[in-house]
Amino acid sequence: MPELPEVEVSRMGISPHLVGQTIKTLTFRTPKLRWDIPQQLKDLEGEIIRSISRRAKYLLIETNKGSAIVHLGMSGSLRVLDADFPAEKHDHVDLKLTNGKVLRYNDPRRFGAWLFCPVGQSHSVLEGSGPEPLTEEFNAEYIADKAKVRKIAVKQFIMDNKVVVGVGNIYANEALFTSRIHPLRPTNKLALNEWIELTANIKEVLATAIKQGGTTLKDFSQADGKPGYFAQELQVYGKAGEACPNCGEKIEEQKIGQRNTFFCSRCQV
Repeated sequence: MPELPEVEVSRMGISPHLVGQTIKTLTFRTPKLRWDIPQQLKDLEGEIIRSISRRAKYLLIETNKGSAIVHLGMSGSLRVLDADFPAEKHDHVDLKLTNGKVLRYNDPRRFGAWLFCPVGQSHSVLEGSGPEPLTEEFNAEYIADKAKVRKIAVKQFIMDNKVVVGVGNIYANEALFTSRIHPLRPTNKLALNEWIELTANIKEVLATAIKQGGTTLKDFSQADGKPGYFAQELQVYGKAGEACPNCGEKIEEQKIGQRNTFFCSRCQV
């Protein structure tokens, strides 16, 4: 599933082509993705795209009348193409611009979403979310305070969008490894200095992934069709049975919160 870095890379890739342009038409080749596609999105036709922002794993294509909220789901991707470029299988949404370009949404599994939010209002999918991990609001003092009354595994805790948004499975594994923290450690057992290191490493691994264009494992590609290259930087994710890059012990794999988790039992305590 595309995680925060992949969504941010998509935002950066499409923004130069869309911001300031006028939406000519919106075409939906399916009535439903994860949820029904609201027909109110057609109200954005004729509107100028003022900005493209990201909240958690959602992209917001913003106009004076409202915003299209886009989620890439398990296998979604966005491409900017010439408007006359023929649609292919799984091309479900076209946002055509008056400049002859089209933002095309492809989603083989159809688990993504296109939603509508009127200007000045909020949407239920964005409510109750924690701070963005790359902001000053997300820091060791904040998360330590949240954690002191919790006893769940630290990996599940940092992947809780109510605590902090967008720390997906790949990056939680990598940040915990770099911090030498076992993913099953109870949150109330971490000291403040450990939270300081973990929050710094979460920020570092996410920022590095964005610079590398995200992580391509199966489906993700950037807006220009290129893969993300952070997969070459992975230290533990997907490497069960391989040697730990620090100590040589075999990387272990375990399900935690229904997610595949990779760690070194010698380095991470």
